[in-house]
Amino acid sequence: MRLNEISFTDAPPIDGYGDGFFRIGDEVHQGAQIVTPAGVSAWGGYEDTEALLALKGEVDVIFVGTGAEIAHLPATFRAVFDAEGIGVEAMNSPSACRTYNILLSEGRRVAAALLPV
Repeated sequence: MRLNEISFTDAPPIDGYGDGFFRIGDEVHQGAQIVTPAGVSAWGGYEDTEALLALKGEVDVIFVGTGAEIAHLPATFRAVFDAEGIGVEAMNSPSACRTYNILLSEGRRVAAALLPV
């Protein structure tokens, strides 16, 4: 098996997560978070669409981590992004963290909006 070192350039990878927190770029962040190549900020959950809409033109897709289990995104939440042409993909938060890191390492324009596990 061949192993390759992953390079994230200056973007913060998601290093880990636990009960109510995420470790991003070697710093612990409590509660829901938005993670982009530019940095990390607190997220107000499904009602906080403005923070994610501000990413329009900067990212191609937003991975929405729905917590410990995968869940459907609220219809009103998804409709906001469909109307703006912003792709959102729902998955459980652990999967969203891994997917974000993989695509980030490829230099893709991605973001993650994560609810804690």
